[in-house]
Amino acid sequence: MDIRQLRYFLAVAEEGQVTRAARKLNMEQPPLSRQLRMMEEELGVDLFDRSGRRMTLTPAGERLRSRAEQLLRLFGEIVTEVKELHEGITGTLSIGAVVSCVSLLPPRIKQFRETYPGVTFKITEGDHELLGDRLSRRAVELVVARLPFEAPDVDHGYEILPLPSEPFEAVIPEDWLPHPAPGGIRMRELAEWPFLTLRTDRTKAMHERIVSECRRHGFEPRIIAECSSVAVISSLLSVGLGVALLPRSVLAAFPPAGTKTIRLADSSLSSEVGILWLKDRYLSRSARLFIDSFREGG
Repeated sequence: MDIRQLRYFLAVAEEGQVTRAARKLNMEQPPLSRQLRMMEEELGVDLFDRSGRRMTLTPAGERLRSRAEQLLRLFGEIVTEVKELHEGITGTLSIGAVVSCVSLLPPRIKQFRETYPGVTFKITEGDHELLGDRLSRRAVELVVARLPFEAPDVDHGYEILPLPSEPFEAVIPEDWLPHPAPGGIRMRELAEWPFLTLRTDRTKAMHERIVSECRRHGFEPRIIAECSSVAVISSLLSVGLGVALLPRSVLAAFPPAGTKTIRLADSSLSSEVGILWLKDRYLSRSARLFIDSFREGG
């Protein structure tokens, strides 16, 4: 078997039909069918169940698909590494980011491209689970997310570069507190108001930290909405449904209309952010340099 045959095999596995796979590969159907048969003869196993209208993988085919995807990723990394040695810093750097961290990227990307104009970027938004999956499949090389990173563990684990923490601030409908004290608002003053928090079935660390901080100040927050995204919580804040405690960069990216942002006078509640990548796996030179830009910039 060779790399070309593995690509053919994966195309058929994805399309479930030789005709569509051949069209995708820009080749004729008979040569593609012959290549599949040659692979099966070489391995001595059937890779596909051809009894139905759609070709499905046998257990042996499933195992080959998993290994073939790994081999092709490794092959792509080798090609990229060799090209970088010859051509310098070029190519596309794929980065994943949770929505609440997206505002951290533009100044870094702008600065990076001033130094390395040959590098382009592909940015993917998502929650921790989605980004963890994309990272493990090498669909992205780096992820910027709030910590802890609440994604399933991967075989290799993650390397994490912690970034500077940022304080939480209170977001309040502007007519609820017309004249806040110059020093900010105290946590106990929030106890009488309903709360809005960010929480999903898979990511709940921020929600739990806010609840814990309220309890530390002697009250149980009356949570009227757990929101799955920053956009949702921003829209609820803008119509005056409640108050929220959010990291400063979230507010910079999604400033809710009709609200005021007030410093927490007696709370050290802060949000930790990190840039993550797969441990013990190849990183393109552009990815390594992008990580270094965070180290150098603080």
